[in-house]
Amino acid sequence: MTSPPSLTGAGLAGALGHEAADKRLDILRRIGQVGSISEAARGADVSYKAAWQAIDTLTNLAGAPLVERTVGGSGGGGAQLTATGLQLLEAADTLAALRRQALAQVALRHAPADGVAPRLAGLGLRTSMRNQLPCQVLALQRAGRAMQVRLGLSDGSTVVSRVTRESTELLGLAVGGEVLALAKATAVTVVTAPATGVATVNRLHGTVARLARSTAGDEIVLTLACGLQMVGFAAPGLQLKVGQAAVAVFDDAAVVLAVGG
Repeated sequence: MTSPPSLTGAGLAGALGHEAADKRLDILRRIGQVGSISEAARGADVSYKAAWQAIDTLTNLAGAPLVERTVGGSGGGGAQLTATGLQLLEAADTLAALRRQALAQVALRHAPADGVAPRLAGLGLRTSMRNQLPCQVLALQRAGRAMQVRLGLSDGSTVVSRVTRESTELLGLAVGGEVLALAKATAVTVVTAPATGVATVNRLHGTVARLARSTAGDEIVLTLACGLQMVGFAAPGLQLKVGQAAVAVFDDAAVVLAVGG
């Protein structure tokens, strides 16, 4: 009989990297408590499909099975956590306690004189996406089988993201909530003025702060009206200059959302 796969350090880091960001660990914990995926989904106020998505994602990140399904029997079947699943929850509890303690200590030592506290939760996010914009959720609207999330920047500019309904549930998105809107620099096109008739959802105005010339298209760093930086690429030959007004355009499907703890 082979022993169950152990949870490696990399698996722990992947599965717990966003412990406070969504309901995945909550769903896993509920499965261990009630022995049913459907009951866990109802308790977490998400759909059955979203619960399975949470399990699948955590399993991939952990690199080992976290849930075992039992079929049939007098109880009609159910689900239970594997030893690895239990280990993951134990690690999550330990890290959550340490995280709360560390943030409380920092808050006590460095209370900002101006009342503006840094967004510490977002600093733990590691991603290849260079564009990370703190936003507030303004509205949620169904768009076919997806959800359009309208987000507001500090200057009143808006960004729209299109995500699945399951992601909306797992992230716990709600009007007034704080999120990070992320976009790959390669998904952002910088232009002097958006072309008429082009149905690009997102258009953020700014000023060219830095640029790197290339025959394939210049890499442009814009300073937006809200003071944030946005990175994108201009078409070859556009020849933008530092200080020039420009617009970053990108599709709503290119915007990924992240929620901090």
